[in-house]
Amino acid sequence: VKMAVSSDEESEISESEIDDYSETPYLLLQNGKFKVKVNGTLRCPFCSNKKKQDYKYKELMAHASGVSKGSASRSAKQKANHLALARYLQNELAGDAEPLPRPPPAPPQLNESEAKPGEVYVWPWMGIIITPLNETDDKEALLDSACWLKELSRFKPVEVHAFWVEQGLTVGVVAKFNSDWSGFASATELEKEFESIGCSKNEWMEKRGGDSVSKKAYGWCARAEDYHSEGPIGEYLSKEGKLRTVSDISQEKAQDRNSVLEQLSDIIAMTNEDLNKVQYSYNKTAMSLKRVLDEKKTLHEAYANETKKMQQMSILSIQKILNDKERLSNELEKKMQKLSEWSKALDKKEALTELERQKLDEEKKKNDAMNISLQLASHEQKKADESVLRLVEEHKRQKEEALSKILQLETQLDTKQTLEMEIQELKGKLQVMKHLGDDDDEAVKQKMKEMNDELEDKKSELEGLEQMNSALMTKERQSNDEIQAARKKLIAGLTGLLGAETDIGVKRMGELDEKPFLNVCKKRFSEDEATVEAATLCSTWQENLKDSSWQPFKREGTGDKAKACSLSHCLLPLSELNMLEKPEVVDEDDEQLKKLKGEWGEEVHNAVKTALEEMNEYNASGRYTTSELWNFKVGRKATLKEVINFISNDIKTVKRKRT
Repeated sequence: VKMAVSSDEESEISESEIDDYSETPYLLLQNGKFKVKVNGTLRCPFCSNKKKQDYKYKELMAHASGVSKGSASRSAKQKANHLALARYLQNELAGDAEPLPRPPPAPPQLNESEAKPGEVYVWPWMGIIITPLNETDDKEALLDSACWLKELSRFKPVEVHAFWVEQGLTVGVVAKFNSDWSGFASATELEKEFESIGCSKNEWMEKRGGDSVSKKAYGWCARAEDYHSEGPIGEYLSKEGKLRTVSDISQEKAQDRNSVLEQLSDIIAMTNEDLNKVQYSYNKTAMSLKRVLDEKKTLHEAYANETKKMQQMSILSIQKILNDKERLSNELEKKMQKLSEWSKALDKKEALTELERQKLDEEKKKNDAMNISLQLASHEQKKADESVLRLVEEHKRQKEEALSKILQLETQLDTKQTLEMEIQELKGKLQVMKHLGDDDDEAVKQKMKEMNDELEDKKSELEGLEQMNSALMTKERQSNDEIQAARKKLIAGLTGLLGAETDIGVKRMGELDEKPFLNVCKKRFSEDEATVEAATLCSTWQENLKDSSWQPFKREGTGDKAKACSLSHCLLPLSELNMLEKPEVVDEDDEQLKKLKGEWGEEVHNAVKTALEEMNEYNASGRYTTSELWNFKVGRKATLKEVINFISNDIKTVKRKRT
């Protein structure tokens, strides 16, 4: 079937050719090439790629009719195929249709003995009963409507009203029936019962006014002459009813029935169209969800591979540090043994001449001083090795904790996304159930209740995950605080030991560089005066930098600084991201900076600008210099990994140079 449909779609047709083209798929449906009835269920052979496959007869007929008369998004080929399917269902599979709901009761068939279609009646249907008064009758009981309602209960009247007629000698009763055909049947039944005992309207009119009037009751169905009659009965009929023929009422009921059927047909067509739209939206969402899950799986695999590589590189780096430590310890031990041998050899030469003895004493003192220096260096080396091992272990622990937290955050994020997608899927299913189900179908109501309960459970689980995410973010901030504390300890330990002459060292952020000031002063003053003038100028501007009332900054909403966003910021909630301010930059139009640039040139101006940027970044509120680990080789803030690698590899060389 799929191959046949795809081959048909290779050539398109126009809207005007839909009726002609529908003959071809109709013949294929009759020949059995396209299967509509499969294993007792009905299916659309032209929509095999849709999720919904099984249909009831009414659903499949509505689907075929809706597509054949669908919007412009449907191709003419699809409309022709579904038009043929609708014809096939109507002509060939009409026996599989569900029984139609019972139509409203048709008006009773009238014959000559009951009523003529053109005869005029009072509507709503009413019956009249006339009872002459006997001497022994209770007048109050005869005028009691409740008694008459009970007396005539076999005819099922809606209301009963009693009146005095003919100067208080006769009681007239008007029984009002339902306005439908059941009321008409009750009214005619009342009339036929009184006719059968000889008490019809004709007998009453013949015996009325004579001496031979019987004291029994007379009854008939109210008609036009009763409506126009004088007296309380005529007044009541003209007030409560109106004149209608049976033909008029039958025609009106038929029109109402046809109008209701047309409205129901329109509602069914619109409901089927809405159902098709919901089904299409659901399929589209499901495909999008599948793509997202595939992309997530790919990213997770790439992340796992990258994490594995980083762990392997970390293990190799630690192994290299340990090997270098062992090698340096062996070299130090060999040198100490060699010095000890030299000391013994010098002791043997003490028997030489005084001059030689003095020379030997001097050599011995030098060797002792060198030996003490080496011992101190060995002691420092031992302390440095122990510090390096502690830092390596601490770095390893922090790295494992960071990786564990990242994995927890990713797992939590995956779970949160999965819950949100499940909630959206449940909402889509609920919407489909509302279109498919009937309000009176208890099974559908129960299913919708279960899906609502499941949706509430998913929402509660999502709130729990958000609380867990908040707790993990708090732990991450604590870890960042611990890392900052480690940086402060490294700064305190390395201050004075490392400087700008090494690749890694401690830099005073916000402190002016004296070199640009000295270069400018050498061009304007003598060599002796240049040093003094440069120191004075540098000291003056260093004090200006500490002045918190001077704010040569401005905010800019664009640029690389404003666009930059770290991973920690990306993980912040939206409420905290909105609180992030736009970055501040040095205002080139500041009067003091412009004056400085004009007097001392670009190089001095850039040195002051750099110090301002550093001070604003690291201590904007206090406006004083702070220490920071710095990578002088690349001119940026040093990472903990770079500092640890430098301590383990290069600091020994620095110590040897100083000793």
